[in-house]
Amino acid sequence: MNTQGDEGQLQIYETEENGPGWTRCVVRCVGGVVRRGDRLDGGRLTVDRIDAYMKVDVDFVDAAHAARVLLSGPGVSGLRRSLVIGTAGPRLYGYTGPPEIRRAVGWDHPGGPVIGAAADFAAWAAVQSAADLAEPFTYVVDARGRLRLAPRRSEHVACAGGGCVRAAGEITWEPSPAGGWSAAEVNNFSTGYAPDPECWPSVAAALETAGLGHPGRFTHAVTFRRCPAPDCAQLNVVRDGLYVCAVCGATLPAEWNAAAE
Repeated sequence: MNTQGDEGQLQIYETEENGPGWTRCVVRCVGGVVRRGDRLDGGRLTVDRIDAYMKVDVDFVDAAHAARVLLSGPGVSGLRRSLVIGTAGPRLYGYTGPPEIRRAVGWDHPGGPVIGAAADFAAWAAVQSAADLAEPFTYVVDARGRLRLAPRRSEHVACAGGGCVRAAGEITWEPSPAGGWSAAEVNNFSTGYAPDPECWPSVAAALETAGLGHPGRFTHAVTFRRCPAPDCAQLNVVRDGLYVCAVCGATLPAEWNAAAE
């Protein structure tokens, strides 16, 4: 099995065959090593079989190589082309927004400053105006679990340096009564990544690592679902618990499926 340090990642290229609770798809390993028996996507998927390198039923696939894999588990309904699924910890969310925004960010963008400790946040806050600190900021938790910040209305994909994230949204800060700072309000509103509310543990862990307080949950949780109708594929925000596409009226799935094609 992989450990946290391996960070095995597969990117879905094509789904070839589906069955009850399983799928066979073509993937490319974009990081680390993925082995037969590994759990992916925060435990939602299991790698049951790997066919790679012109061989049948091999034990692993490693970075930069393609393979055909058999996956099983509740996460199969959320698999889409270009989605990245990883072995190291929580689900990774790839960019779901307009490709022209991703291209404008470029492929060498440094991303927002990493807030990995209380000193990092203090240095960052020291150069923000009082007016800015009273407003929400864009944030992501990157693929390594680190908090990154950017001014409000910044693109989340720019804050992430173009990479995958564990979480994304908006965050508002307030001074903590015991000194330091705490997140007063946190949401997962990011149409660029469309993270599920289940990403909260990644946010909490990043804040705690940086010595920052938090409210213990998203103060406003957003549920994204992509319309499954082939001629629609609209990214929806689920409102009032109604899983219905706002554009075409199709029923939206219960499982997260917001990855872009």
